[in-house]
Amino acid sequence: MSADQHPNHERSSLTSSNKFELLLYRLGSVPGSDAHELYGINVFKVREISTMPPVTPIAGSSPYVMGAVDIRGQIIPVIDLPRLMGCEPSRGLNILLVTEFARSTQAFAVEEVDDIVRLEWNQVLSAEGTAGGNLVTSIARIDGNTGDSRLAQVIDVEQVLRDVFPSQHPAVDPTSVGEALGLLSGAKILAADDSGFARKLIEQALSAIGADYEMAKTGEEAWNRLQKLADKAQAQGKRVRDTIALVLTDLEMPEMDGFMLTRKIKGDERTRDIPVLIHSSLTGAANEAHVKNAGANGYVPKFAAAELAGAIRQALAT
Repeated sequence: MSADQHPNHERSSLTSSNKFELLLYRLGSVPGSDAHELYGINVFKVREISTMPPVTPIAGSSPYVMGAVDIRGQIIPVIDLPRLMGCEPSRGLNILLVTEFARSTQAFAVEEVDDIVRLEWNQVLSAEGTAGGNLVTSIARIDGNTGDSRLAQVIDVEQVLRDVFPSQHPAVDPTSVGEALGLLSGAKILAADDSGFARKLIEQALSAIGADYEMAKTGEEAWNRLQKLADKAQAQGKRVRDTIALVLTDLEMPEMDGFMLTRKIKGDERTRDIPVLIHSSLTGAANEAHVKNAGANGYVPKFAAAELAGAIRQALAT
């Protein structure tokens, strides 16, 4: 079945209100526990959900790749997500989630699908530094911001692809990004992304083009930094853009997403002249339209360093 459960106009309203839809699924139990914990993935990344079809093993593939499936003429690799996450699917691998993000199509084998829930991004908290390691990027409070809410772990799918297909996600080649930007002295790029792996690649790309930068893990963190800088600049009779030349933001982030961050920046007279560039694994015409409606100066899909460098140059020229 398709994961598109709501009309496009409803999806558009979500992106303008710091809300999103999370598909909940289960992978099985973890060692030492019988509980089948909840995991989640943004519905925007899910193309379709189906019962598990026959999978053809592929010789020499990653131990986390079960093989490939043929879906309407497209050959798609199937990732054994429970095995990667250290879970035991005692009920079997029954469901296939076909996903599209970061310019790629892949399928995740899971134990079962639970539900689709609509949440606010402030119900999602960063999991960085927790026992989840680098594969869990955030924790969602399914039943609201209460102490007894059910929790769902949101997996860093970008890190998953890097771990499963490392040859397809190399480090940034400094020779591919062109000449240095030549920002004004003291000016930086503020970049926000909740994925540790994505932040490493962004840091490599920005360093390769000679740009000073600050990194934030959420839109809320980036906005708070901007507000402090704006207060300081205003007190000194200066422009905050002289300090922050550009904001580079992901879309999916705990606490505040990239859409809301962009709207806040463009809605504040002290920061509205700062170019905002969306850098996201969520691709497609619909998402690009939402980006324009939010007021961003540009959009570049993850992750090609040369394209990112070009998009930064273009946004700075606005």
